Amino acid sequence: MSERVPHRGLALTVLVVNQLLAGVGVASGIAVAALLVEELTGVVALAGLAQSASVLGAAIVAIPLARLAVRSGRHVALATGYALAATGAVLVIAAATSGWVPLVFLGLAAFGAGSAAGLQARFAATEVAAAGFEARSMSIVLWATTIGSVAGPLLSATGDAVGIALGLPPLVGPFLFSGVAFALSTLLVATLLRLPKPGTMATDAASSAPDVAATQADELAPDHVVDAGGAAPAAEPIGAWAAFRIAVREPRSLFAILAIVCSHTVMVGVMVMTPVHMTAHGLSLSLVGVVISIHIIGMYGASPLVGWLVDRIGSPRVIVIGVGILTTAALIGILAPADDMLLVPLALGLLGLGWSCGLIGGSTLLTTSVEPSIRVPLQGATDAAMNLAAAASAALSGVVLGAAGFAGVNVVALLVLVPLVVAGVRARRAGLSEQAGRRAPAR
Repeated sequence: MSERVPHRGLALTVLVVNQLLAGVGVASGIAVAALLVEELTGVVALAGLAQSASVLGAAIVAIPLARLAVRSGRHVALATGYALAATGAVLVIAAATSGWVPLVFLGLAAFGAGSAAGLQARFAATEVAAAGFEARSMSIVLWATTIGSVAGPLLSATGDAVGIALGLPPLVGPFLFSGVAFALSTLLVATLLRLPKPGTMATDAASSAPDVAATQADELAPDHVVDAGGAAPAAEPIGAWAAFRIAVREPRSLFAILAIVCSHTVMVGVMVMTPVHMTAHGLSLSLVGVVISIHIIGMYGASPLVGWLVDRIGSPRVIVIGVGILTTAALIGILAPADDMLLVPLALGLLGLGWSCGLIGGSTLLTTSVEPSIRVPLQGATDAAMNLAAAASAALSGVVLGAAGFAGVNVVALLVLVPLVVAGVRARRAGLSEQAGRRAPAR
């Protein structure tokens, strides 16, 4: 029996509204998470563990959510992720109120499921997109996060005041807003969003995957045994890490994976230490909120333009543009004084824009460079790898900040981009060799 195909416009609208709510949920809490941990522990180096716990939580649930999407549909996976994030916000509030620090990190880990679900929503957008508009549909869903994500940090001071009025400790109130936003996201997705199981909706994009995708599928798929009636049974589902291992052997797929992983790692490592860096130099929480909001505008505000560019000039070129922007942001971060309210917001805005180019360009290239049957498990594995790398970056960034300052954090960010550049050169050479082989006259 074929699965009912939902109306593309309705599904995309629900995804857009949901991303707005999820943006509020993620940004409200994450803007003060590092400050909250520093306040509770009194150790600056531990501040990075707040973001690390959240990103690690996102990494842990990325593959289970992908498996749930294959088995039950994207909408079930998304609702589960947002419900876990709402639970995490409640745990953070309870832990901070009781003063039990380990429970704060557990809550932040569950909180990270909201980020994992939001990232999975970008792939859901491509599944309801018309042929040739995959990147633009993805970018529209990411763009919807802009309003919520910008509002979240700007509401930090208000949330703090509300929390204090309710008798909560300082910096805990913003997690109230996060919990409510994620609860609404869960209800919205669970009741209104219906997407077919990935792979059941025929899209024109699937037919555009290059020939190398078929080779990947042949390598990954188990041997088929034909029964007495001549029918071959369905292949066993491909595991996430099996798909990942095969994908990294192909230059284009590896370039796509590293674009996602390196861009996110650089963004998280620099962003999470910016509030600590600013407050250590006497800047207020309100100014921190403004800078983080500018950063999030850079991440999501220009995403429709980035998506249009991907569809027009191709994913690899947009990834290269992203590398250039991230490099510029890191250089400004190395040179700018902490209290320079022109250069610091500029650096964070460029950091977000470079991330957008890497994520949208890399995600689109990842989707079109592999065979449809391995797409979802590979997406889950890539998101897990991305968040694991970012978790390590967030944890180490606190140590680097304490030892070498904010300039040191940005120097490390530049080093993270090196593997991406190398992979880009390899992918370019492989593409040129393939073109030359096709043009060579047959003997």
